[in-house]
Amino acid sequence: MANTILITGASAGIGKATVKLFQQKGWNVVATMRKPDEEQELTQLDNVLVTRLDVTDEASIKSAVNETVARFGGIDVLVNNAGYGAIGPMEAFAIENVRRQFDTNVIGLIATTQAVLPHMRAAKSGTIVNISSIGGKVTFPLMSLYHGTKFAVEGLTESLKFELDAIGVKTKIVEPGAIKTDFYSRSMDISNDESMQEYQPTVQAMTNAMQGQNNHGSAPEVVAEVIWNAATDGTPALRYPVGAGAAHFIDNRKMADDETHMNGVKEQMGL
Repeated sequence: MANTILITGASAGIGKATVKLFQQKGWNVVATMRKPDEEQELTQLDNVLVTRLDVTDEASIKSAVNETVARFGGIDVLVNNAGYGAIGPMEAFAIENVRRQFDTNVIGLIATTQAVLPHMRAAKSGTIVNISSIGGKVTFPLMSLYHGTKFAVEGLTESLKFELDAIGVKTKIVEPGAIKTDFYSRSMDISNDESMQEYQPTVQAMTNAMQGQNNHGSAPEVVAEVIWNAATDGTPALRYPVGAGAAHFIDNRKMADDETHMNGVKEQMGL
């Protein structure tokens, strides 16, 4: 019997590439997204179930998990990939946008994991793969909300590993660097109030730095391959950096004190 993987945020980018890879490897794949009616490519693939799952809607999470178990008999791997980035001065964000950022990237990840774990606990096996970012280890200007969520994913996943090791479930964190996806166009919530003049030099510097970012990134298929390794290598390894400069950024941050790191970022951004 083929293994089964459930992937959130599968409509594009890393999620979609991961669906295709696992399907090619002979797995049953559940590709979840907020608007499955708009998906045309993945619905044509054998052993791929495209269904609705909005990580901010608990009923949709439970429905997708139940549909998966009914269709394929269980869930061997969960990939928590759904997410987006809130970018801009923190002061400029309405509190409802702050909540949306954490509800999607953190609370939604927890809720989906909670829905899947009873099945893995009963089977005494399975793997949870949480998609973090180098932004869970390294910070940049105007990304305090996004970094807050990814630092949270790093901490909760590391702690969760203690719990899940005891029940036979593996826990993994994949940390992409710059990736060539449409994240910057479709998965960002940008907030800026130009009347807050003090922030504008930083906003302009960050805007300049982000332009053309995708041109220097790795393809999402590269991340999909690392997700495959994390899900199937059978090792106790926890973290998997991937993509252009990811390991370099993380290693440099480990070695640098706070002042050195922040001065380096400022110099890089022209601040």
